[in-house]
Amino acid sequence: MASQVASPVASNRPVYEVYALKYAQRDARRPDNFVGGDPHDAPMPMDYFVWLIRNDKRTWVVDVGFTAPVAAQRRRTMLRSPVQGLAMLGVDSRGVSDVIVTHMHYDHIGTFQDFPQATFHLQDAEMAFVTGRHMCHSLFRHSFEVEDVVGFVRLVHAGRVKFHDGDAEIAPGITIHRIGGHTAGLQSVRVHTRRGWVVLASDASHYYEHFEEGRCFPIVYDVGATLEGYGILQRLAESPQHIVPGHDPLVMQRYPAVTSDLEDVAVRLDVMPRG
Repeated sequence: MASQVASPVASNRPVYEVYALKYAQRDARRPDNFVGGDPHDAPMPMDYFVWLIRNDKRTWVVDVGFTAPVAAQRRRTMLRSPVQGLAMLGVDSRGVSDVIVTHMHYDHIGTFQDFPQATFHLQDAEMAFVTGRHMCHSLFRHSFEVEDVVGFVRLVHAGRVKFHDGDAEIAPGITIHRIGGHTAGLQSVRVHTRRGWVVLASDASHYYEHFEEGRCFPIVYDVGATLEGYGILQRLAESPQHIVPGHDPLVMQRYPAVTSDLEDVAVRLDVMPRG
C-alpha cells in the first residue's frame, strides 16, 4: 500500500481548523492496553473522541461515537453525546454532509442515525470485514454492535456510503489512508492546517505510547500491520507532534481548550501542543 508523504504547508491548499471532542471515558490499567500486558499495574484511563474538521467552506466530522445505552451496556462513562459536543462548537449534526468513518467499532459509528444528511466515507475492506467470516469469531465481533453493522448495510442500500479502496484525497487538503491492523479496514485522516499536516490516527495508535515505543493495543486484527502502520503515520505527519492518537487522555492536556468553558470538552489540534 502506497501512502503519501507529508509536505510543507502550501498556499494553494485549503487550511482547516481541527478539533478533538471528548464525549466519554473509562477507567483502565496499563496491562489492559498492551499486547502481552505491562509490568506496571498502574492506572491508564481511556478517553473517547470524535473529531471535527472545518474551514469557511467545508465541515467534516470524523467518527460519531456511541449512544448512552451502549455506554451503560459496556460500562463506559458517558459525559455528553457526540451531537451535544458538536453543538457546543456550533455544528448541527442534522446538517453535516460528510462523515469519515475510521472503522466500524461500536465507539466510532454508534450515533450514525443522528447525521441524516451525511454521506459516510468508509474503506471497502472494513465493510467486507464486518460482514464476512471473521465475525464468526467472538474475539473479533466483540467490539462491534450488530445493529450498527445492519444500519450501515441499510445506508449502503440508501446510497449514503462512499467506499474507498486505500488512500484517497477526499477533499482538497484532506486525505484518508488505509492502515489496517486494529481492524482490516481501519483508516487514518490527514488534514492540512496552519501548522502543517496533522494526522488523526484514530485507532491506528490508541495512545502516544503505542506509536512512540512500537507497542500494540490488545484488540487487534493484524499485529504486523499495526506496527507497520506507525511508520506510515510518521511519514504522513509533519512531525511526531502532528500525530493525534485515538484515545489518549494526554490529548486533552497537551492541546489548548477551544474556550475556557470548554475545558476538558474540546481542544484545538491545528495549533502546536504544549510540551
